[in-house]
Amino acid sequence: MILTISLHALAIETFVPVLSDLSHLLDKGAEFAKKKGFEPENLVNSRLAPDMYSLARQVQLACDNAKGAVARVVGKEPPRHDDTEETIDELKARIEKTIAYLKGVKPTDFEGAAERKVRMDLPADLILEMSGFEFLKDWALPHFYFHVVTAYDILRHNGVDIGKRDYMGHVGAYIRPRKK
Repeated sequence: MILTISLHALAIETFVPVLSDLSHLLDKGAEFAKKKGFEPENLVNSRLAPDMYSLARQVQLACDNAKGAVARVVGKEPPRHDDTEETIDELKARIEKTIAYLKGVKPTDFEGAAERKVRMDLPADLILEMSGFEFLKDWALPHFYFHVVTAYDILRHNGVDIGKRDYMGHVGAYIRPRKK
């Protein structure tokens, strides 16, 4: 059996629920900070290692990867957001802007996207060039998940009580009791 999936479904139906889960993780971080009596911005500026990006930057990059990937495969410029978020509320607002953009991209916008060439400039005078399908599968989705997981890891490392159910909250819609 061959399964056919549209790039719209692959992109939008992946990015939107996972970004919603990321917003939920930030809520848990804010609750944790309040409970422990410290400013949530301490979490926003936290990182796993000195040479890694902060929680704020991980959220920004997750959003940028999602909107940038969709824009590139449909042949448009992604919306620009300044990287000025300094609070959990501002990070959540960025996620919401990204989700709104993604939900506004129509399935018809993806016509021809699987074969469309996607080209990106990389550092050191390198370029990345792949089809839209290859770009989503091999570049955009792995980068997106990397930044979401790293945001999760930063929160968890700082003691926020989160687990796989929080990270994969959108999967709960598929879980139900076994029939007896």
